[in-house]
Amino acid sequence: MHALEVNFDGLVGPTHNYAGLSYGNVASLNNAASFSNPQEAVLQGLEKMKAMHDKGLTQGVFAPHARPDLNVLRRLGFTGNDAQVIHKAFKADPILLRACYSASAMWTANAATVSPSPDTTDGKVHFTSANLNNKFHRSLEPATTTRLLKAMFNNDKYFAHHTHLPDQGFFGDEGAANHTRFCDSHGEQGLEMFVFGASAFNSQLPKPAKFPARQTLEASEAICRLHNLKDSSQILLQQNPDVIDQGVFHNDVIAVGNANVLLCHQQAFLNQALALQDIREAYVGNKEFYIIEVPTDKVSITDAVSSYLFNSQLVSLEDGSMLLVAPQECKRNSAVNAYIEEMIMADNPVNQVQFFDLRQSMQNGGGPACLRLRVALNEQELAAVNPEVILTDTKYTQLCDWAKRNYRDKLGASDFADSALLTESYQALDELTQLLNLGSVYDFQLEG
Repeated sequence: MHALEVNFDGLVGPTHNYAGLSYGNVASLNNAASFSNPQEAVLQGLEKMKAMHDKGLTQGVFAPHARPDLNVLRRLGFTGNDAQVIHKAFKADPILLRACYSASAMWTANAATVSPSPDTTDGKVHFTSANLNNKFHRSLEPATTTRLLKAMFNNDKYFAHHTHLPDQGFFGDEGAANHTRFCDSHGEQGLEMFVFGASAFNSQLPKPAKFPARQTLEASEAICRLHNLKDSSQILLQQNPDVIDQGVFHNDVIAVGNANVLLCHQQAFLNQALALQDIREAYVGNKEFYIIEVPTDKVSITDAVSSYLFNSQLVSLEDGSMLLVAPQECKRNSAVNAYIEEMIMADNPVNQVQFFDLRQSMQNGGGPACLRLRVALNEQELAAVNPEVILTDTKYTQLCDWAKRNYRDKLGASDFADSALLTESYQALDELTQLLNLGSVYDFQLEG
C-alpha cells in the first residue's frame, strides 16, 4: 500500500522565551536572559511548514502546550488565585516560574517516539510520549503531549497510544530526537535505529563525564517492547559520550536519516566503524544504503553544534530526490556551507539544499529537525488522522492570522510577573483547539 511520511511541526507557544534552562544544550545556555519574540518565532516556523507544503509534501501541525503550568506551581506550595500564584512564584523563585512558562514543547522531535505499522507485529502505528525527565521544564509535557496525540490520531483501529515511561532517570526518554527510521519506502518494513547516551543499569558501558546522557538504553529497549517492534526492525546503538560532553545532547544534533540515507558526523557513535557496519547489515531494504560520514577535518564538532548541520531535515521529494532543509546558520558557517555544496554534488540521493531563518528557535537550541515529529502513514491511516491538523493554504493563512492577533513581539524576564500573559496565552490556545478541532486537551479546559 502506498504510504508517505508526514512531518508534524510544533507551533511555537505564546510564552516562547530564553531562560537557559537546558544544561548540556550550548545554544540554550549561551542565549539565556535574552529577549525573545514569540510572534516572530511562530511565524518563522509556519513559513517553513508552508514551504514544505508548497513542495508537495504532506505537512502537519502540532499544537503547543498551555503555559504557565499553574498546577505544578500549586503542587510546589504556591497558593491563591492564578494571579496570586504567579506573583508569589515570581517573588520567591523567578527561575522556577520561567521554567513553568517554558514553550519547549515546540520541539516536537522530543514529543514522542513513533513506529509505523509495517514495523510492528500488530500492524498499528504506535506512539509513546517522551517522559523528558532529565529537565524539569520538559518533564511537565508528557500528559498533555499524549492528549494531543490522541486528538490527532484518534482511531483505535490504526493507532496505539502508550503511557510515557516511568518518571525517573533509569528510563530517561527523549523521543524521536534519538530515533531514526530507514527504509526503501515508507510503506515497507523499515529499520528503526534507537540511539542511547548511557545505560542506567550496566556500569560497564561508558558515560559522558560533563553533560548528562538524556536517553538510556533501558528506555529504548522499553519502547521497542511497547511498540511490538519486529526483531528485524530494531537496532540499538550508543552515542559517542565524548560528543555529548561537547554539547551534542541528542543524536539528532550529530546525525540525521531519511529512507535509505544516513548523514552523520565521523564522531557520532561509540565505536563508529562497527556501528555503521551493524546498520548496513541490519538494513532490511533492497535499495543501496548510503552512509554519508562527515569528516572531522571538514566539519568540527564545534561547527556542527553551532550550525546545527545535523539538525537539518532530510526529506524525499516527489521526483525521488532528497532535500536538505537547513538553518541559515549552516550557510553562514564557511566550513559547513562548503561541505554541503560538496555533498549535494557527490554521488548520493541528497542533491538539493534549502536554508530557512529559524533564529528564534536556533537561539534556544533547536533547529529544523527539532521542530518536527515524523509519522509514516499509509492511505487508510492518513485518512483516519484529524484532518484539521493537516496544513493547507487556508489553514496556513488562518494560523498566521491567529498568531499575529494573539502573540506578543517581545518577552523579557519582567513580563513573567504579569498575569495578563497567562490570560493571553490561554485564550490563544483555546481558540487554537477550535481551529484544529482538538477538543479539550489542556488542563485549563478540562478543569473549567
